[in-house]
Amino acid sequence: MQTSTLTRYRQARLPWYTIYPTVPDFSEAVGAEAYKEWLRKLPADDPVSLYLHVPFCRSRCWYCGFPTAIARHNAPILNYLAMLREEIRLVSEQAPQALPVKDVHFGGGTPTLIGSAEFLALMKFLRRRFALDKTATIAVEIDPRTFTGEMAEALGEAGVTRASLGVQTFDPIVQKAINRVQSVEQTAAAVEMLRRHGVSRINFDLMFSLPHQTVQSCVETARAAVAMRPNRLAVFCYSHIPALIENQRLIEEASLPDSEARAEQDAAVAVTLIAAGYREIGLDHFALPDDELALGQKTGRLRRNSLGYSADTCKTLVGFGAAAIGRVGEGYIQNEVTRDAYMQRIAVGRLATSKGWRLTDDDRVRAAIIERLMCDLEADVPSICAAHGSDPIRFLDSTERLAILAEDGIVDVENGRIRVRRQHRFVLRAVAAAFDAFLDRAAP
Repeated sequence: MQTSTLTRYRQARLPWYTIYPTVPDFSEAVGAEAYKEWLRKLPADDPVSLYLHVPFCRSRCWYCGFPTAIARHNAPILNYLAMLREEIRLVSEQAPQALPVKDVHFGGGTPTLIGSAEFLALMKFLRRRFALDKTATIAVEIDPRTFTGEMAEALGEAGVTRASLGVQTFDPIVQKAINRVQSVEQTAAAVEMLRRHGVSRINFDLMFSLPHQTVQSCVETARAAVAMRPNRLAVFCYSHIPALIENQRLIEEASLPDSEARAEQDAAVAVTLIAAGYREIGLDHFALPDDELALGQKTGRLRRNSLGYSADTCKTLVGFGAAAIGRVGEGYIQNEVTRDAYMQRIAVGRLATSKGWRLTDDDRVRAAIIERLMCDLEADVPSICAAHGSDPIRFLDSTERLAILAEDGIVDVENGRIRVRRQHRFVLRAVAAAFDAFLDRAAP
């Protein structure tokens, strides 16, 4: 295949396909009333997952595309936390009884800015409102630069089992260029505190394609990371879209690697992690053989949800907080994105739902195909269609994109089974896009 063809696939602006349909397709026609209806219909014995969004950081990382607020003091965090508790109450009252919970995830921002006493109180409140399983996975995202021993002790006391640490890079030149200076020692100290308090499952987030980044600096970061032996690593490609993300305008475009350099960085990190005993998971994750993601991939139970790759098999995800996304019953919902709008709704006793999507039969088939492609790098379209009572021909013959992908050597298609060639794993989203009925959406 010509390098120019691969470059074209790499440079395509495509959704990450954590869910399908994706958020730009959500409609304001699906709002709080639909959400209430779906909550009331949830089976009382069906376990659910909870996601709690805490959109605060102490400083702004210039690469970041998440809607977060910079909180120099704790007052705005405490005000938000009061509204978060109120939303938990409002939502839990819609369900017929206390829903059983198998998975809880605190995302951000930096959830550990809540503070140790407040975090313990919030967990106690969740246990009053929901029936948390004794073996439930409780995960928290952490910024090692602001993490304390007191918070580590609180996480252990609260029953947290997994922590995801933002690392991105250990190259001091790159760190300065993205306004995130974080030493190896800071990160190692956070890992040690977590493990000492029983939080034994550790995730790292790394990035490539950052300003001034090189293949060598990517490899050195990966080696420093695996020396701490996290259970899994997510390796994301920085996407520079300053027209949409204001803080990215502080990054000098001339310092960013070109497409060929990005491909070399991606490949070099993968080789380093695989050599260290990690297994490739889907598009951008790596996990030790005994990690839940690796076991889920081995058994065909790996999932894709709004948080990325997951071994969580719950059909329902209830989201709390500004911009939180949930999947409940017949579709998806999203809360008000801005913190002020979210808090205003909750303060007057209304659910914060601003938009959503009611799934059609066609959506469900396409979502299943896309999920298997993103998780397994292959999809048996006839089998998936049979499970949904659909005709596979409609999905295989109606997409010109799939034929082009096969012609370009990205995929092999035989008897309706699509397999992505492993050397082209990095353009997996282009394969998933072949089944996206909304791809030519006007929204970015």
